[in-house]
Amino acid sequence: MPLGQACVPVLDRGFLFGDGVYEVIPVYGGHPFRLQQHLDRLESSLKAISIPSPHSAEEWKHIFQGLIDTVPDQDSSLYLQVTRGVAPRDHTFPEFVRPTVFVMLNPIKPVSAEVLRTGIKAVVREDIRWDRCDIKSISLLGNVLLKQEAVEAGAAETILIRNGLVTEGSISNIFVVKTGEIITPAKDQLLLGGVTRDLVLELARKHGLPVREAEIRELILRAADEIWTTSSTREVLPVTMLDGNPVGDGKPGPVWETIRALYSQCKEKLRQGQDACT
Repeated sequence: MPLGQACVPVLDRGFLFGDGVYEVIPVYGGHPFRLQQHLDRLESSLKAISIPSPHSAEEWKHIFQGLIDTVPDQDSSLYLQVTRGVAPRDHTFPEFVRPTVFVMLNPIKPVSAEVLRTGIKAVVREDIRWDRCDIKSISLLGNVLLKQEAVEAGAAETILIRNGLVTEGSISNIFVVKTGEIITPAKDQLLLGGVTRDLVLELARKHGLPVREAEIRELILRAADEIWTTSSTREVLPVTMLDGNPVGDGKPGPVWETIRALYSQCKEKLRQGQDACT
């Protein structure tokens, strides 16, 4: 339906409590990117907050295809959100409630050539969010506040530190490169396991690049040769300025260029209907 006709009851628990989860899935050439991995993460998030899955994988695919078919040649992102449903306001889980499902398709704005040439700026802040960041919750106020700090500092992303260790970005996962080795924090409850993050790890290992999942202390972050952010719609971006100081030589690094080329190959395969590095 047209966006202006879509509505949600004011007693929906997503509206009242942020009681729900979501996913964002890129679509290239009419084909969802890493669809099964996104659906697996959706199932994990739903299970973590005890919402029954409203659709099977095949039903989700049917819903998505109905939207994708309206603009099959457009690079887009599928946004899907599932809340616990509509019930009188009460903190406890309601009984016999039907989950609310919302899905929309938006065009992906391509990363500009200037950003790819010069990289992005980032700032470092304390991670003020809750302790279950592995759940892709729609309760994103902490992320919103931290992202806004980047904007107000003239940067594109906020890199988060908890107990002296990097967790992730306000809207992304974080990688660093030091003396040729790629490092990203291991998945735990304090960060969201990104689908793009996992693909970058797979590509690095497949092509023989030194890579590991390990703690990244703030000192290592600030001394890194390269820093990257990864996310579904912004893909892999180089951070070239951190808190006003250059990262490495202040330009996108050679390891990032290699990973970006490999990632782009996966996208092109998907556009042609081939196995996209799954």
